[in-house]
Amino acid sequence: MSKGAGASGRGGAGPHFALIAVQLLFGTWPIVGKIALRTLPSTGLVAFRVGGATIAFLILQRAFGRRQTIKKSDYARLALYSLLGVVLNQLLFVKGLSLTSSVINATLLGTAIPVFTLLVSITLGYDRVSFRKAFGILLAAGGVVYLVDPGGADFSSDKTLGNLLLVANSLSYGAYIAISKDILKRYGALTVITWIFVFGSLITVPVGIYSLSDTPLQTASAGTWLAVLYIILAPTVGAYYLNAWALARVEPSTVAVYIYLQPLIAFALAPLILGESWNSRTWIASLLIFAGVAVVTWRARAPFIEEISEHPDALGH
Repeated sequence: MSKGAGASGRGGAGPHFALIAVQLLFGTWPIVGKIALRTLPSTGLVAFRVGGATIAFLILQRAFGRRQTIKKSDYARLALYSLLGVVLNQLLFVKGLSLTSSVINATLLGTAIPVFTLLVSITLGYDRVSFRKAFGILLAAGGVVYLVDPGGADFSSDKTLGNLLLVANSLSYGAYIAISKDILKRYGALTVITWIFVFGSLITVPVGIYSLSDTPLQTASAGTWLAVLYIILAPTVGAYYLNAWALARVEPSTVAVYIYLQPLIAFALAPLILGESWNSRTWIASLLIFAGVAVVTWRARAPFIEEISEHPDALGH
């Protein structure tokens, strides 16, 4: 991509349309993932997802990417972002998804990502603590804790362990969003995402191949392989690239807040495809989490919106 092309894509409504598309793609991933996990082990599915996406990104980088030299010091940062945004994110989420009984729970726990993004930003000095933000974080955290139910939980049970892994996944991905903006701006989305997946495949693919050694892949149905192909192309290659492209153009908090579109998709499709249903704990946890998010993000976005209206090029860097 030329510099001119990159500049023309900055600002305006483009990043926001991209983020809506990202949530549509990510929102279908837990549902299709549940279908694939009926046949494949969790680490095996991660290996197919990360390995397949790495090949796709390398092809795209060769065809459309621009040649540039990566600073030696930035390779360590790329490896860290890969650990947070791909390796831990993928392994924790897919394992948690395989253990939890509900796609709805998995998606709802994922809505803690913006709160974790803010927490990491505050810890690293990117954002300031305020009463409103602290209250919102506690409110959303209360919803997550209520859904996980540590007081009445049997921590030896698969469901509880799955929910805890999903919370850890949200922390990992929230940290990735909070700290990766600078390098995306300097090298571009395609270059950074390609390197992140290359580093990620060095860990996830060998681990996945080992776990697949006991899986009779020849018995997997066509539906399983179609699910794997969809997971590689849509909620991985498509969603990761568009998310990174948007993150280079808007603030991390703006990227994170769009995550709250994902439950709408999962909540609508999970009952239709997987036969899941809501319960009172899910409703109460949803109310607490979304209330916390509203408190944290609503007023925080006002200066950002005002800046755009007064300076249309403010999103460009």
